[in-house]
Amino acid sequence: MSKFALPSKKATSALEKLGQDVQIARKRREFTQQRLADGAGISRATLQKVEAGDPGVSLGALAMVLLALGESDRLRQLLDVARDDVGLAISVRDLPQRVRSPRSQAAPSGPRTTPDATVRPGVPTASSREPEVF
Repeated sequence: MSKFALPSKKATSALEKLGQDVQIARKRREFTQQRLADGAGISRATLQKVEAGDPGVSLGALAMVLLALGESDRLRQLLDVARDDVGLAISVRDLPQRVRSPRSQAAPSGPRTTPDATVRPGVPTASSREPEVF
């Protein structure tokens, strides 16, 4: 079984901060590690790994810890598309349905274009729709 790649220093730092935040939240609620672990349905050893920022802890374990702390909305907001500045800069309507890896054949490289990049087959445009009646 191969080990996963260690995260970057930035990711490691973020995981350590997350672990410290979980530990502080637990202590503010006056929960012992065992009580929080039981509430989350995980072992105390796994909770210790969460609090240490161990990158090998499953996302499911973290989700259950947040739920037991009453903070499940925090997980839901991790990469909220409404707050994704980079993602918002990209038009969702213009994203392809699927992203495929390039074929191994020798094909001319360069961007694929359509005669009108704003019109997609099968997608109605504002001019082709019937006006809405209220």
